[in-house]
Amino acid sequence: MASNPDGSRRWWRRGRPTPTPPAAPPEASDAELHDKVAELLARELGVADPATDNPAPVTPARIAAWMTDNQFSYFVDNDGDLGGLWRGRLFYFFLFGEKAEILQVRGQWHREIAIERLEEVLDICNEWNADRIWPKAYVRVRDNGRVHVVSEVATDLEHGVNDAQLSQMLFCGLSTGSMFFDALDERYPDPAGGAP
Repeated sequence: MASNPDGSRRWWRRGRPTPTPPAAPPEASDAELHDKVAELLARELGVADPATDNPAPVTPARIAAWMTDNQFSYFVDNDGDLGGLWRGRLFYFFLFGEKAEILQVRGQWHREIAIERLEEVLDICNEWNADRIWPKAYVRVRDNGRVHVVSEVATDLEHGVNDAQLSQMLFCGLSTGSMFFDALDERYPDPAGGAP
């Protein structure tokens, strides 16, 4: 019996029905697609707790409410800027940008440094900035020639932030600034704290 590959294929096909292409699935709405993607991500990444509040713009009132909720004392200065003391260091909370969408937590070390140590302190700030993301560390030289060391954490919140995210950003600015100032305290011990 001669082999006829084409003929045997035709014979095999004759016994089976012609496959019908699958029908196109009905188009899903954006909400259905969102739900399916959320379900897939939850299954793959683990279920996360849903947000309890929606992102909203940051305002001085929200920052003040956070300070009150966490039992921190704060003040509003003559320029309307919100500030407070954290572990004995002065911190300010600024909102910059066209729509006040950039939150900046700026701290100032509680001691001044002599101008003769400016280069040394700049090296410390540069080393810190090279090794760490937060805070940005820098100095300001005042008109009296004294050097003030500053920490800064800035975040663009153009699309708003919920309360938990705001709390995390404020704690980040305060705690990382304090870590930097603690490192300065170790480097430059306070003469009043040491034995004569």
